[in-house]
Amino acid sequence: MKGYWHFPALAAVSSFLAIVIQSEVIVIFFFLWLAIMLYGGRMPIIPVVLSIISSVSFYFWIPDLAELTVTENKMINETIEISGRISGPVHETDQKVDFIFNQYKTNTKYQAVYFKNGNNGDFGNFRYGAQCTVSGTPELPSTARNPGQFDYRKFLLSKGITHQLIIASLTDVECDGASLFDNLYEIRSNLIEYVTTNVSPATAAWMNALVLGEDSQLNEDTIALFQRWNLSHILAISGLHIGLIVGLVYFLLVKLSVCTKEKAQSIIICFLPVYAFLAGGAPSVWRASMMVVLFLLFSRVGLKISVTDVLSIVFLALIIFNRFIVYSVGFQLSFLVTFGLLLSSRWFLQSKSGLWTVLKISFVAQMLILPLQIIYFSNFHPLSILVNLVVVPYFSFIVIPFLFVMMLLSPLAIFTPMMDRVFSSIHPIVIGLISKIDQVAYFPFVIGSFSLFASAVYYLVYQAFMHNLQVAKLKHAFRYGCCLTLLIIIVAIRPYFSPVGKVTMLDVGQGDAMVIELPYRKGVIIIDAGAKMSFENKQPTDAVYQQIIKPFLYEKGIRKIDAVFISHADTDHMGSIPFLIKEMNVEKVIVSNYYEFDRTMLKLLESSDTPVIRAGFEEAVTVGRQSFQVLSPDSDRGTTNENSLVLYSIIGGKSWLFTGDIGNETEKDIISNYPDLTVDVLKVAHHGSDSSTDPVYLNQIQPTVAMISAGVNNSYGHPHDEVLTELEKVKSIIIRTDKKGAIQYIYEDDNGTFMTYLP
Repeated sequence: MKGYWHFPALAAVSSFLAIVIQSEVIVIFFFLWLAIMLYGGRMPIIPVVLSIISSVSFYFWIPDLAELTVTENKMINETIEISGRISGPVHETDQKVDFIFNQYKTNTKYQAVYFKNGNNGDFGNFRYGAQCTVSGTPELPSTARNPGQFDYRKFLLSKGITHQLIIASLTDVECDGASLFDNLYEIRSNLIEYVTTNVSPATAAWMNALVLGEDSQLNEDTIALFQRWNLSHILAISGLHIGLIVGLVYFLLVKLSVCTKEKAQSIIICFLPVYAFLAGGAPSVWRASMMVVLFLLFSRVGLKISVTDVLSIVFLALIIFNRFIVYSVGFQLSFLVTFGLLLSSRWFLQSKSGLWTVLKISFVAQMLILPLQIIYFSNFHPLSILVNLVVVPYFSFIVIPFLFVMMLLSPLAIFTPMMDRVFSSIHPIVIGLISKIDQVAYFPFVIGSFSLFASAVYYLVYQAFMHNLQVAKLKHAFRYGCCLTLLIIIVAIRPYFSPVGKVTMLDVGQGDAMVIELPYRKGVIIIDAGAKMSFENKQPTDAVYQQIIKPFLYEKGIRKIDAVFISHADTDHMGSIPFLIKEMNVEKVIVSNYYEFDRTMLKLLESSDTPVIRAGFEEAVTVGRQSFQVLSPDSDRGTTNENSLVLYSIIGGKSWLFTGDIGNETEKDIISNYPDLTVDVLKVAHHGSDSSTDPVYLNQIQPTVAMISAGVNNSYGHPHDEVLTELEKVKSIIIRTDKKGAIQYIYEDDNGTFMTYLP
């Protein structure tokens, strides 16, 4: 099997993809490829047989998350008592304590959670490996309610966890014992605490992140900055860190004549798995550690093996050990980039300049992850290759070695303050430089989705591109490079050739947010974008924007908004609009004649050069050939709700009425001004409050579909029973975000269909 271990690894990948897309076609094509390779004499029979065995075995070993959801998706609403074992590290924050709890009888995994609520009791018995009896209430984790939104339930399923177990009191948990792993995590916690106590906060945050894999102390803005520029791999302990550790240990033990080379290797073999735990146990650190250990073990027995074979064996071993690990984004990116860099090593060796080699590595790494970057984050930044060229060497050759040495020398108190001052004076300058680049040059390509078919084509063309680069056929490589660029452009411009339009009522909780995508991307229109209020300062937070609105727009490949209609000035309708204006290209904001902006919003509009258009009564406003007629307000009605901008439009062959938060009196005035008004789709006013949706008004407009945006179990009781009864009387089809999540109307020409995100 020497030189062929990557085929069983590829077999495992084919099975995983077949499970994800719910089709065995990929496995069939893989088998056909193996047959062609065997028939052509390019592959021996043993690797072919092992690859087939690998594919079949992993097809039944790797779990299907969709199937797991169907079989385990049952809510339990009563307190239960179960016995089991804590099968993971215990995480404690200011708000809660959580750990993975494995039930003995059924081998079911729970995410056990205890919310402190001000109680900082004794959690000493909550230890990795402890045997416990726990009383708690199983709950389904929160799920995504909108396209593009992070799905916490799916995230836990990818770890084999189907339910949360909510613990009400510390007296409901009785634990005893621990495991060896708990001792390792105890050492890790002590090291983190030691660093935090003995080093300045800024330096401690970076040392804990880059040496011990604990990035919770890093500033959130810094983490977001690194994510935006595809620098997150720097914060993840990987092969670079392991290489530095091996080099330091080897230097200290062998070069300083502490012990022989063979004993040093034994120490490294024993130490690296321990360090993998101390560094947080991320897939990237396990990959790098296991590869080094395997190389050393093989060299001990005199067996020469290629790096690709070792990588493939580690890949298979990690999946065998943890069948859910293939769903980890870190696992996927780590192995994809490492495998790609190994295949490109010949091209790297052609460079005589170290700087040029680093640029090549950065280029290859960015090109390799591009499809996954778009699939998971819907965007990428071409300039990140150049930023990586500067930042990666700085961290690789200066920051990480410096912090490792600083930690090793920390017991010698004389060195720590001096090294701390040096780091604290230089490092903020570099981070500040990256921030400056971010401020002036952050223009990401927001592409939207990247299909599996497009990904397959991309990697096939990329393989041909890299092959021609390595054999110095530059003209051929240039052609394949053009094909790659063309493929990305085609994926990016698909909406501009699509005759399909969409109207989406996002589920933003107790608020409103609607996005209209016109066919052929003639325009993107937003009607309201609500937010939640901060309890501390009573100001709108960016949570709804960051977690719901922005991910939805990015998934659709949207960064330009042709128009934002603001119905009125309540936070649950306009609170996310300032964040939208700061990050997106908003062409104009449209409000009624009676809308009053606060100073902060006026300054933001002026600084962003966003024009404000005031739409008067009976005026028609056209955006991208889509016309909206203003039906209200016809005069100043005294309150923000009653002055809501009411819009009428024909979209996808249906008449729509967008009503903001108007009340009964305004509704009656509208039908008085427009006695022949009827609508197919009604955005029910004020989230279904009984102060709106008057029976007389409903009897005239006769809506076929009534869309209600209301928060799940909201404190207002919206929508009110009276409103639902009146809508049923006029035979309206009622669709609610609190029941069905986001609501979409997908249309082509004058025909369309309503769909909901939740079943």
